[in-house]
Amino acid sequence: MDVGADEFEQSLPLLQELVLGADFVGLDIEFTGLRSNLSRPQQISLFDLPSEWYLKTRHSVQQFTICQIGLSVFSSIEGESNKYVAHSCNFFLFPTTFGILDSEFSFQASSVQFLNQYGFDYNKFLKNGIPYMNEEQEKKIKHNILTGNWRVRRFWWFSAASHSHVPTFSSLDKDQIKVVIDEVTRWLDLAEEGDWMTLPGIAGFQAFEVQLVLRQALPDIWTVLRDQGIIVKKVSKQHRWYLENTSCDRESCWKEKILLSARGFSVFFQMLVKAQKPLVGHNMMMDLLHLHEKFFRPLPESYDQFKLNIHNLFPILIDTKNVTKDIWKELNFPRVSNLSEVYEVLNSDLNPTKNSGPVVIHASKCEKYVETKYPHEAAYDAFLCGSVLLKVAHLLLWRVHSAGPMPEPSFSLYLDVLAPYVNQNFSGPDCPSIRPPILLLRVRRWPGVSEQQVYREFQNVCKFDVRRLSRSQFLLLTNKFKDARSILKEYRAHPTLQVSLYRYWRHSPNINCLLQVCGVVATWALLALLLGRPGP
Repeated sequence: MDVGADEFEQSLPLLQELVLGADFVGLDIEFTGLRSNLSRPQQISLFDLPSEWYLKTRHSVQQFTICQIGLSVFSSIEGESNKYVAHSCNFFLFPTTFGILDSEFSFQASSVQFLNQYGFDYNKFLKNGIPYMNEEQEKKIKHNILTGNWRVRRFWWFSAASHSHVPTFSSLDKDQIKVVIDEVTRWLDLAEEGDWMTLPGIAGFQAFEVQLVLRQALPDIWTVLRDQGIIVKKVSKQHRWYLENTSCDRESCWKEKILLSARGFSVFFQMLVKAQKPLVGHNMMMDLLHLHEKFFRPLPESYDQFKLNIHNLFPILIDTKNVTKDIWKELNFPRVSNLSEVYEVLNSDLNPTKNSGPVVIHASKCEKYVETKYPHEAAYDAFLCGSVLLKVAHLLLWRVHSAGPMPEPSFSLYLDVLAPYVNQNFSGPDCPSIRPPILLLRVRRWPGVSEQQVYREFQNVCKFDVRRLSRSQFLLLTNKFKDARSILKEYRAHPTLQVSLYRYWRHSPNINCLLQVCGVVATWALLALLLGRPGP
């Protein structure tokens, strides 16, 4: 199910009901870009500590925005053993433009091409995206609205109908407003008291803005918001005065409604936070960074503070990439490179619990995923995350009870066997990563060689990150064990580029310097001892 700004407010009650009744929620997010082109010292490197990676990635998160969020809400079906229904929704988002709030963001060409390849609807993103804001932005907007100081960014022009200046707001172009007022003014010239007209296609907080502008510009009209659009009615000045002082639809009653509409998806985000349901993703750290930045608060400089904040928002986080690593090795499953491949393996005969595992069905409005695959559509990937979690949890439960009878599966039992993976790397110290060893490159007969030249030398063989250790020594690091093994074998006896395993205590310049200093001190101490000894 696709949800844009036009459908969002009507969908909120159902969404809240689904989340409150859920066992867990699958999440996936698509962005306008992933990595900003930083200068070389600021580029992401395999050598980065988690805190260094965070600071570099934080810049990219601030530069790009979310274009689509996918949620798949999984609920066990009452009375049916180990059977779940998944409600999957795509939410197209676009930053709120309102008053002083006018966000800037970038597009990355490779990300646009990637999403376009998989049929992403950019029109829905740009034209019908649901607005959103974080808590800091909300506080500013709320203060301006409630204090009556919210018409900050405005264009002034003269209206012949009212003989006064008319304010317009940042979310609607001044030409659009002028067209609307000209249309209503022409209608008023021919209309009689009690006649009405409809302005279709204006929804959300923009509808409140248009009504405010019309009421201020034209003293002999009244406006009402209906499903079909804004209804404009010609009234007498006495009737207008009566409506302004007695109607619950007057300007003072709109302020909370305007704020609610301007908050948009942030309203649902708060519902998700309050529900405290387990949140499941695949390689989801970037998703969590964007959730924090776009809906909660700007990302803090401290990595530890970010993890504390995200844990307070979502106490149970499970990354299926972490969960699948161990079981993949144990059952000798084939190598996989993405979420779709993980899902395919778990649905194949390679999975020993394929026929006894949990059954997942799609809800009635989400049946397009039954027969057709939609990779990199956010809701489809969110559904894959949830399905993978259930299937791997069942495998873990099967492994725990392999020597005896297996209990009746339930999501609470699944959470028990998933306990080692809950909040892994999202709360407390990060788990040590398992990756190939660092390699040491010794360069001979190549004076002045740079990191970039070393990188180009190896890029046709495999991809390594390069870091200079000394004038003629470099560290090499890859994320693939087979690449490390092949380079060690091929370059161990190379005449110019000799590669060996890096040993910190043996090769670190700091350790070597310390040992040299200790050697000098020890030598001088021994010499002083010998020279200071009295003769026979």
